[in-house]
Amino acid sequence: MSDNKIELTGVDRLHNPLYNHGTAFTEAERDAYKLRGLLPPRVFSAEQQAERSLANYRRKPSDLEKYIYLIGLEDRNETLFYRLVTDNLEEMMPIIYTPTVGKACQEYAHIFRRPRGLYVSANDKGRIAEVLSHWPHDDVDVIVVTDGERILGLGDLGANGMGIPVGKLSLYTACAGINPAKTLPITLDVGTENGKFLADPLYIGLPQRRLRGEVFDELIDEFMTAVYERYPNAMVQFEDFANINAFRLLHKYRNQYCTFNDDIQGTASVTLSGIYSALRLSGGKLAEQKLLFLGAGEAGIGIADLIVSAMMDEGLTEAEARQRCWFVDSRGLVESSRTDLAVHKRPYAHDFAPQKDLLAAVQALEPTGIIGVSGRGGMFTQPIVEAMAALNEQPIVFALSNPTANSECTAEEAYRWSGGRAIFASGSPFNPVNFNGKTYVPGQGNNSYIFPGVGLGVVAVKAKHVTDEMFMAAARTLASLVKEDDLAQGRVYPSLQRIREVSAAIGTAVAEIAFAKGLARIERPENLPAFIEAQMYQPVYEDTL
Repeated sequence: MSDNKIELTGVDRLHNPLYNHGTAFTEAERDAYKLRGLLPPRVFSAEQQAERSLANYRRKPSDLEKYIYLIGLEDRNETLFYRLVTDNLEEMMPIIYTPTVGKACQEYAHIFRRPRGLYVSANDKGRIAEVLSHWPHDDVDVIVVTDGERILGLGDLGANGMGIPVGKLSLYTACAGINPAKTLPITLDVGTENGKFLADPLYIGLPQRRLRGEVFDELIDEFMTAVYERYPNAMVQFEDFANINAFRLLHKYRNQYCTFNDDIQGTASVTLSGIYSALRLSGGKLAEQKLLFLGAGEAGIGIADLIVSAMMDEGLTEAEARQRCWFVDSRGLVESSRTDLAVHKRPYAHDFAPQKDLLAAVQALEPTGIIGVSGRGGMFTQPIVEAMAALNEQPIVFALSNPTANSECTAEEAYRWSGGRAIFASGSPFNPVNFNGKTYVPGQGNNSYIFPGVGLGVVAVKAKHVTDEMFMAAARTLASLVKEDDLAQGRVYPSLQRIREVSAAIGTAVAEIAFAKGLARIERPENLPAFIEAQMYQPVYEDTL
């Protein structure tokens, strides 16, 4: 029996968000499912329902209240939720994801209504397969898992981090049409170092310090084994793990399972795409750029690694490409005389005189672009942006840290301090800026441009692995979809209104690589773009009779 013919009647159907149509159940459905009397008698269209829901949403007094409203709608009627979000994505993405999801995670224990996804805790060691067996769906395509240790720029939020995989999977569906019935958000609750949460009697997670070392690794091994025993074709996205685990887990599992880390690879891809677009404005080749990163964590190193690969495609050796990527961390310039560097920073520790801070590094290195992934707001100060503008006709200034308060500078600051010449992008959204009579539309380097399309391509062809080559293709595809009108406004990414078009194109590019590299587990369709588009879920009520 197919999912849309599932035998649910009466209150059970009204209370199942995948199959509930609410007041849009037809007269025939109301009779067939014994709903007569359980609903108001008037039948409404999906359009009317969406109109009512949008009005209710816009009446909410704060972004957090809007988030709570949307999550409540998702809990009641997923089709209507995705209809509303898809039709109003630019308005609602900052609510269901950055920046509002960060606030929601901080308050998650106190706004908790109804559980979503699976919680696998340290207490489940030895029986994780049993816990996974409790999930009611036997066909899962995409899993997003977090341990909540590095939520956006907010730090360790423990089990409250469940808002992140829930939000990410909402974007998989809204942006790329991944069937919501085939998605699974998971939080690995291995404790928290957040003293406020440990002291909070309402905190929903285990009130204990984090697992570390061998016991943590054993839990992750058991989890990954259990996942792929039950869901052998699923794609697992690691999300918001701390640096001490993120790189290690990615390298450990990427060639064993179909998995990737969005903070490392997705961020890298969307940033590389933004740089490709920026070069259409400033001129020059990628291999000619010198890029200086503020922050040397998983996002920064991931971006640099992908840029190095892209520069090598333009003819540089790996050593030459690495020499064009520089880092400043909390202790100054990452350079070869330092003895305090973590393993992941060492490939970018070049021979150079020590520099105490970002401004000194800008003045000494004369970069063409600065990329902020520090998680610290206001770090791109006026002297820094002015120095970049003095060195470059159109300096690249990417302030990518989330949420908005953690952005290294605002769009208005970047344009004003550079005399309107900066090519700006940010991680969180900023409103258009009017400067000297010209309106600039800042680009948002949001990973949602990348990971949904990558997931679509991987899932559609049942790819065995997710590769860096796929993220390279995603970056180039996204950049190719930026129109001249976008660039004229200073925007280095397409409008979010085109996100489904973007995701379909990226999905096709990813699928092409899967077939070319022998990673696809299906026969190649005759018309691959049409096949990819046909896989995309549409938020419409199906006739279930």
